[in-house]
Amino acid sequence: MQEPQILINRFPFAREINMVEIERKFLVTSTDFKKEAFNQTRILQGFLNSHKERTVRVRLRESKGYLTVKGLSSQEGLTRYEWESEISKQDAENLLKLCEKGVIDKVRYEIKVDDHIFEVDEFFGDNEGLILAEIELKHISELFKKPSWLGEEVTGNIKYYNSQLSKQPFNTWHQ
Repeated sequence: MQEPQILINRFPFAREINMVEIERKFLVTSTDFKKEAFNQTRILQGFLNSHKERTVRVRLRESKGYLTVKGLSSQEGLTRYEWESEISKQDAENLLKLCEKGVIDKVRYEIKVDDHIFEVDEFFGDNEGLILAEIELKHISELFKKPSWLGEEVTGNIKYYNSQLSKQPFNTWHQ
């Protein structure tokens, strides 16, 4: 019987991470969430790759940059692999110049509702008028309180993914 081969990591800086994101996404029906927000942040983000099987996002959030890789969503759109690493502001600014057309400009509001944090994104530019809320969960069937400003669920609807909003912005949907 042959011994199993041991694979050596040729990239010592790379970490093996098994992170699955579980989130639900909703339309927002009013701006009442702004009164409940404990934090708000301006975000610029672009996509180095927006293929549905793997998106590579560059994000500039105030003075910090982030590089994020997301895998293919599950069939219902609730879960997908996500890996993120902080990068310098300068690196993020430089990488944004290399991104595909359609940089996303938004303000993210964070609202605590019971034991959960809703992240509400108010979009600008070509996506102005669109407001989306996301909530990350620990498991798929986790229950959470729905605030009054939470509207229709759009989890799994690909047109509401930021990678798609960069290609087909909200303001072009009604033309």
